[in-house]
Amino acid sequence: MTAQPHFLLLTYPAQGHINPAIQFAKRLTSIGARVTFATALSAQRRMSNTVFPDGLSFATFSDGYDDGFKPGDDRDHQMSELKRRGSQTLNDVIVESAKEGKPICCLVYTMLLNWATEVARAHHLPAALLWIQPATVFDIYYYYFNGYDDIFSNCSENSYVVELPGLPPFTSRDLPSFLLPSDTYTTALQSFREQLGQLCQETNPKVLVNSFDALELGALNATGKFNLVGIGPLIPSAFLDGKDPLDKSFGGDLFQGSEDYTEWLNSKPKSSVVYVSFGSLLVLSKRQMEEIARGLAESGVPFLWVIRDEQNKNEEREEEDQLRACREAILEKQGMVVPWCCQVEVLSHPSIGCFVTHCGWNSTLESLISGVPVVAFPRWTDQGTNAKLIEDVWKTGARVVANEEGVVEGDEIKRCLDLVMANGETGEEIRKNAKKWKDLAKDAVKEGGSSDKNLKAFVDEVGKGCL
Repeated sequence: MTAQPHFLLLTYPAQGHINPAIQFAKRLTSIGARVTFATALSAQRRMSNTVFPDGLSFATFSDGYDDGFKPGDDRDHQMSELKRRGSQTLNDVIVESAKEGKPICCLVYTMLLNWATEVARAHHLPAALLWIQPATVFDIYYYYFNGYDDIFSNCSENSYVVELPGLPPFTSRDLPSFLLPSDTYTTALQSFREQLGQLCQETNPKVLVNSFDALELGALNATGKFNLVGIGPLIPSAFLDGKDPLDKSFGGDLFQGSEDYTEWLNSKPKSSVVYVSFGSLLVLSKRQMEEIARGLAESGVPFLWVIRDEQNKNEEREEEDQLRACREAILEKQGMVVPWCCQVEVLSHPSIGCFVTHCGWNSTLESLISGVPVVAFPRWTDQGTNAKLIEDVWKTGARVVANEEGVVEGDEIKRCLDLVMANGETGEEIRKNAKKWKDLAKDAVKEGGSSDKNLKAFVDEVGKGCL
């Protein structure tokens, strides 16, 4: 075996992919592997504040959208260019690495990059999918594409229950939004179909999941068709095992004015602050922003709310209204609004008592490793499934219910905040469960933990192919 197994890691240039991919690369280098990280130029620009370890190098390429994909851009063209230019970059890296005596042992790729397996096969390399959503969501897609589609036929009915082997029962609001009749993102569902189809063609398909055994043991073993390997949570070391205390930047999300909100958080009592953030993509309507502001104001709790500069720029006509909706609470010094922050740093602060989140998988894992209860506010893709797991399986939070217009009203937000933050039986149980999952997550990644052993076994297996 070569002295240092060399992995080629390809990620889609979106923040939800970049964050776990970077942490996966760092995890590989920490156990002695070499990693070449391939991605579009726009993704590397988002990582400008990130500290990288020895053994990690980059192979960036232009996909024609160097400033990132923007509303109005041609998605099909972007995906086509990503495939064309990305394939050439992967080919070049594989050939040049072999010439330098540092041959690639395995190609690992994130979702939406199905063409990566074609490059791997052309060079007779093993490939592995880095699945950046929960194993439960992978299983749901697998069943949908492999003989269970009839079960989903009535999922537009709110009371209809979908039951799948090895998984909890789901109603329509618990399923990935791409499977619902109301969904308009047909290309996404087709991409997942192709992803699963290509995996089925492989003799020993390997799927590395950003999860851990204790969290989703049933889901990791539900289908029997694929070898789902829990190697998460892929969170910066500083907030998990503490081996790298400098590793606090998370995919370039470190906000330069962090001292402002940190000082504000330091002034608040333990577990008293509600942190509100809806990720890097979601743009809320004016009405929804107003209802969130009303719910926070009526709850009376201090809050830290992320309202992105990007959202304000895209919705200039609504900017004044959004700020006005928050102004009363801000002037009363109940809350603080920032354009961005280091989320995992905020969630780890002792003053945070609750996280109002869209339930993206990265945010969900960050709440778990921080032991912070959740008010689940899902909107699309895997978020409804994640919210189901939060409320009914892990029991670490409460989920909001939208009205008939799809808006979550202020009274409903206040109800959930009261439920999670109060000292009643339900609140105590939620906080107890949050603490339990925090401990289990940290156990998984420490030396000898399930994710630590799973990752080392994967590297050892791939490394044998470099003999």
